[in-house]
Amino acid sequence: MGKKIKKEVEPPPKDVFDPLTIESKKAATVVLMLHSTEEEILAKACEAIYKFALKGEENKATLLELGAVEPLTKLITHEDKIVRRNATMIFGILASNSDVRKLLRELDVMSSVVAQLAPKEEVVIHEFASLCLANMSIEYTGKVQIFEHGGLEPLVRLLSSPDPDVKKNSIECIYNLVQDFQCRITLQELNAMPAILELLKSEYPIIQLLALKTLGVITNDKEARVMLRDSQGLDHLLKILEAKELNDLHVEALSVIANCLEDMDTMMLIQQTGSLKKLLSFAENSAIPDVQKNAAKAITKAAYDAENRKLFHEQEVEKCLVTLLCSENDGTKIAASQAISAMSENSGSKDFFNNQGIPQLVQLLKSDNEEVSEAAALALANLTTCNSINAKAAAKADGIDALINVLSSKRDGAVANAATVLTNMAMQEPLRASIQSHDIMHAIIGPLHSANTVVQSKAVLTVAATACDVEARTELRNAGGLEPLVDLLRSKNEEVRKHASWAVMVCASDELTATELCKLGALEILDEVNLSVSRKNKFSEAAYNKLLNNNLPLKYSQTGYLSSGNIINDGFYDYGRIHPGTKLLPLKELCIQEPSDLRAVLLINTKPSDVSPPLSMEEKSSDIAYGRSMSSSSSLRRSSREKSNFRSSAGFGSPTEEKSESTSGRNTVLSKSAGKEKGSRKGRGKKEEEKVKEEEELSTAPKLVGEGSPDKEWYPPCDPNFCMYVYEVTKSILPITNIKEQIEVLAKYVAEKMGGKISKEKLPDFSWELHISELKFQLKSNVIPIGLIKKGIFYHRALLFKALADRIGLGCSLVRGEYGRAWNEVTLMHERKGLLGGFSPPDVYIVDLMFHPGGLMKLRSRDADLYRFL
Repeated sequence: MGKKIKKEVEPPPKDVFDPLTIESKKAATVVLMLHSTEEEILAKACEAIYKFALKGEENKATLLELGAVEPLTKLITHEDKIVRRNATMIFGILASNSDVRKLLRELDVMSSVVAQLAPKEEVVIHEFASLCLANMSIEYTGKVQIFEHGGLEPLVRLLSSPDPDVKKNSIECIYNLVQDFQCRITLQELNAMPAILELLKSEYPIIQLLALKTLGVITNDKEARVMLRDSQGLDHLLKILEAKELNDLHVEALSVIANCLEDMDTMMLIQQTGSLKKLLSFAENSAIPDVQKNAAKAITKAAYDAENRKLFHEQEVEKCLVTLLCSENDGTKIAASQAISAMSENSGSKDFFNNQGIPQLVQLLKSDNEEVSEAAALALANLTTCNSINAKAAAKADGIDALINVLSSKRDGAVANAATVLTNMAMQEPLRASIQSHDIMHAIIGPLHSANTVVQSKAVLTVAATACDVEARTELRNAGGLEPLVDLLRSKNEEVRKHASWAVMVCASDELTATELCKLGALEILDEVNLSVSRKNKFSEAAYNKLLNNNLPLKYSQTGYLSSGNIINDGFYDYGRIHPGTKLLPLKELCIQEPSDLRAVLLINTKPSDVSPPLSMEEKSSDIAYGRSMSSSSSLRRSSREKSNFRSSAGFGSPTEEKSESTSGRNTVLSKSAGKEKGSRKGRGKKEEEKVKEEEELSTAPKLVGEGSPDKEWYPPCDPNFCMYVYEVTKSILPITNIKEQIEVLAKYVAEKMGGKISKEKLPDFSWELHISELKFQLKSNVIPIGLIKKGIFYHRALLFKALADRIGLGCSLVRGEYGRAWNEVTLMHERKGLLGGFSPPDVYIVDLMFHPGGLMKLRSRDADLYRFL
């Protein structure tokens, strides 16, 4: 044998690096390896980083600081499947960190991640790519990027994946995406409903729960509800409710059903299959509070539709809701109360809750949980609206005291609802009296000061409903409720302004409250409101007119009109015309002012002034004879003997002539005045007699400004002459039974006291201006009592006629014209002649007090007739 020759090993090429095995214990070193071009190193580095990231949030933050995210974004599209898979797995884990998500959005890697959902990729890549998208979809900007890069379609496709993790991640991401309306529309276009419903059959509860949550969102849209119904989705939902072992899914299932019940066709389907009754029974008997709460919410949602309410009523849903009111869970009580509020729109349901429901709701008003009391008050508000029986039932259940306590709640909704119930109750007289006895006027002050416009609106409505008598208005006034009420007239909210005007109109029904409202500036505010086209309303105009009716001087100055119902009483004064927005000075200030060239202020007053001597007992009893208060027509009639005495008399009886017929002490004063007049007429001419008479009358007239202590209460000056006019008219004209004759005789009487008949030709020579100027000079004031004027023209005579007519109950209006004109209008009815009998429609006449005193001119065409008359 030959000798064996050993084979020599060839040395490696000089340009090849010998294999090197490195064991690294630093994350930074591994991160550096991500920049390698070798697939094996990249795969192992990614695997190590994945394991490191799984250990906790701190490790994820460390990797972010080491700059691992940027190189990884390039590796998810690597050609090598293992590298691509491992990189995707890392992103699925890292994306749970908010800072990593922020960086990923900035790096715009969404298209790369979405690409990993392609069908050709393996399941592991699908799992972690969908997990990454589920994490990225938490923020709105992430949702936008996923949607814009077409991520919704592959996610819907992956709902049918055999891998449960892929399904879970995909449905979770879809749930986050469909919070946006645009994504919901796209989801409907992708026909995702069957795939989502299929997930309800999953053996994994988390997948079922996410599927139900997704359905709860998308079924807010009508189209999705139709798709669910067409896909037999209701059967799946009802099966979940029937399965006791799935009680952890019942709440979400009920949320989906609640949305579906809003659809009338779905409601009909549930009712026809008998499922509705099962649903109500399930809600009533469930031991899970959240289930009962969601069932009540489902009823509430569906009950907003009238047809649904009808179906619910047929299924006796009211019994279920009353049972839920007795639940120990506050959330269930609130939901049941809200359902009753919705069902109260049905008249049948409203009647049912009369005996069952209202007592329980009243008890809930006393709950320590203010949300419960708010919901109960809302239900009672709806039940008592336009339903007097329910209002009585609430009061019978001791609801008034509980409602008034709720007015002090910190929750605006509770206060507004309680005020609404009280307003509904106050529509009935007995209940209103009961509410007033519970000190409502003090309790409503707080809500009137609220900053919430709804509370303000409901509070002033309560004031309007309860302040219907003098005692209640007095209580409101004393409690300080008028000031916030007036402030609300300035509200920028239209409803608050309107309701506040209504309340002011009600409160202005008595003079004291109306006066206080005027002092607080209500008239000025309403005047300003009514000047605005956008802010005024019918109630503001009505409130303004109501206040004016209790302030006749201002009404006549602003409007130039007093109706027959506006009775002129003591203290009335005619300042003349003022423009809207101009303030009318009070009588006291006008009396204190020195005389000027301004128009004289005409005063009507029979009350004694502060400088007048105190009345004797006889004088006090004689006040009745002066007819200062209106009497009814029956009490104003006198015996036939008095009537015949009046008609046989040659003229009006003087106080001296009537002295034997009356025991009035005031007549003695008047007779002395008349005696002086008779004595002064001897040996004098007519003009001189008139002058002396005026001087004597002025000497007996009280001073307009008292010289006493400034602290002494001020009274307007008395007018003895007007007192005499009232006395004479009451004794002489009141007994006349024919109204037309009364008007004619009173007109002649007024004309006689104001200078007699004046022809149109002699009107320019009627020196009434000089006479008025002399009175102003002698009285040292612009205010002149009407009885002192002996030469008066249109507006003097018209005012005197109205003042005297009001004292004897003779209806007439007072109208101011232009250029010192004024006139009285009366309404007369004429008896028909013939077989039919009766009365013809009333006619309006102008009373002539100047040219032909006592004459009446019928008004046909107002402007033309006034022109001819004046």
